[in-house]
Amino acid sequence: MIQKMKGTYDITDDIAYYQLIEKKILNVSKLFGFTEVRFPHFEASELFHRSVGEDTDIVSKETYDFNDRAGRAVTLRPEGTAGMVRAYIENKLYASPITPQKYFYIGSMFRYERPQKGRFREFRQFGGEAFGSYHPQMDAEVIAYAYTLIKALKLTGINVHINSLGGHESKKLYKEALTTHLSPHIDELCQDCKRRYQTNPLRILDCKVDQDHIAIKEAPKPLDYMTEEDATHFNQVCEYLDTMAIPYTVDHNLVRGLDYYTHTVFEIKVSESLLGSQNTICGGGRYNDLVETLGGPKTPAVGFSFGLERLLVALKASNYKVADDYTHVYMLIMGDAARKLSMSIMHRLRIGGIMCDADFNEKSFKAQFKQSAHKNARFVIIVGDEEVKEETITLKDQQEGKELKVPVDAVYPTIVDLLTKKTSSCDSCNHKGE
Repeated sequence: MIQKMKGTYDITDDIAYYQLIEKKILNVSKLFGFTEVRFPHFEASELFHRSVGEDTDIVSKETYDFNDRAGRAVTLRPEGTAGMVRAYIENKLYASPITPQKYFYIGSMFRYERPQKGRFREFRQFGGEAFGSYHPQMDAEVIAYAYTLIKALKLTGINVHINSLGGHESKKLYKEALTTHLSPHIDELCQDCKRRYQTNPLRILDCKVDQDHIAIKEAPKPLDYMTEEDATHFNQVCEYLDTMAIPYTVDHNLVRGLDYYTHTVFEIKVSESLLGSQNTICGGGRYNDLVETLGGPKTPAVGFSFGLERLLVALKASNYKVADDYTHVYMLIMGDAARKLSMSIMHRLRIGGIMCDADFNEKSFKAQFKQSAHKNARFVIIVGDEEVKEETITLKDQQEGKELKVPVDAVYPTIVDLLTKKTSSCDSCNHKGE
C-alpha cells in the first residue's frame, strides 16, 4: 500500500477544527480590512535566497529544491512573506489608491525538518501583511490583528513578546557590540552559531541549542543601541498597545530568524498549559527593505504568520468543542415512486438553503432512521406509497417531538417556519433554530 510521505498528514477527523480556524480568520480579517491573496506553491529559488537569507536554516537546510524540466531552479515555498511581496511587486499592487494596502493568505508551506507535535514538513500557514506605512500605529495595528484572532479562538494566557532591531544604523551599532561580546565564547557555541557569527550574529540569539548559554543570556540588548528616532518608534508602538490594553513583554533577546526584519519584531505566546514551553503561536515584524530588495519601489511593510497546526493543538488542549456536524432534513424513502418524489423535494429544499440528505442504497426503514441519527438531523421526512398517492409527506420534528402531515408544496415554508421560530431551542444539539 502506498502511504503518505513522512511529515505530511491527511485531514479527516480534525477538519471541523481547520474550518473553524479558517472561518475566524476570514471574520477577523474583514474586521481589520485585510483582503485575501493567493499565490503559487512554488517559486524561483532565487526569491527565497534573496529575501529569507542564504544562510538561514530555512534556506540552507529545510527547503524543498529541484530543477524543473527546463532546468530552472524551483523551490516549494517555505514561508509566505516572500511570495506575497513578489506578488505585490509583479501585480503592481503598490499602485492601488487605497493606502496602506493590507493582505492576508492561507495555504500550505513546505520545510524539510524533523516532524513533531504541531510541526510538519507540509504545514498550513496564515499570514497578514500591510504595505505602505512607516508609522508605528501600523505595527500596533498588525499586532492587534494577530492578537484578536487568538482571542476569537478563546485561547488563554495570551501575551505579546516584542522587541526592536532598529534601522540600518542601529543594527550596525548593535552587531558590532554583539560580536565583541560573543568573541571570547565562540568556541563554546554550536557549529551553527559559529557559522552565524560570521554571517549574521543576530541569529545566534535565536539559537535553540545555546539559548541557556551565559554568553547569550548576558548579551547586550538591541534597545541599548537604538538611535533616538528608532527608540521613539518602538516606544510609540508600545504606547499604542497600551491604549488597546493588549498585554506585552519587552523581550530583549527576541530577534526572529529571518534576514528581512527591521525595527519591530514580535511573537505571541499562549499559556504553557496549552503548548508546553514551546508556546509561541505567532511571529512577525517590520521589513522596510524587502520590497525594494526584490525589485519593487521603496515600500515599508509589517506582517506576521501563524501555523494552523499549532493553533489546532492549542485549541484541542483548551478543550474547545467545535459544533457537531448536522443536517436539517433526512429523507426516509420507501419505494421507487417515493424516491423520485424525494429527489424533487430535496432539490427544492437545497435551492432554498435547507441542508438535506437521504439513503441511496435502498436500506430498510429502520436502517435509514439510524442514518438520520448519525447525520444529527433536526427533521425526518417520510415518503412512501401513501404519501405519493396523497401528495403529502410525514414530517417528524426530532427537536420538538412533533409529527405533521404536510402537503408537498408546503414542505419548504413549513420547515423554514419551524427553523426560525424564536421559541425553538435545543439543549441536546448545536443547531438551535438554524
